[in-house]
Amino acid sequence: MTGAAQRGEIPTEADIGLIQRLIPHRYPFLFVDRVRDIEPGTAATGIKNVSFNEPHFQGHFPAEPVMPGVLIVEALAQTSAVLVGLTLDLVDKGPLVYFMNIDNCKFRRKVVPGDVVELHVTVLRGRGKVWKFRGEARVDGELAAEAEFAAMINTGESAG
Repeated sequence: MTGAAQRGEIPTEADIGLIQRLIPHRYPFLFVDRVRDIEPGTAATGIKNVSFNEPHFQGHFPAEPVMPGVLIVEALAQTSAVLVGLTLDLVDKGPLVYFMNIDNCKFRRKVVPGDVVELHVTVLRGRGKVWKFRGEARVDGELAAEAEFAAMINTGESAG
């Protein structure tokens, strides 16, 4: 860890302003409203408030709006990116995080407008540029989706 992480100054919560300083996603592809319970290098919980006004509901089962499963997985990944960005002191440094793989992904219940999704992510391995996570999306304590995934962090710095 470097910078703020070494000094123990990593916040335990990230609001939308800090999230946008850590990851490049913006409307309509930003799926995390807040991140809390941040334990650097270990775990965090993202919050996604699901609204009927989101553009995917216009075409994804309009008569019975359901949040697409791939967007739930993306929200888990965005939560992980915030965790890694804070852990590695990447605020305002423009890191990009790329999926490498997704394993054991399962969807257990529908996520619909009005739901508040808690996005629990845990670091399974965090070394250098490659990180592996376990994620669970929960609504009212009930498991909605789960997956293990790996990502590569690109900070724009050369290895040399």
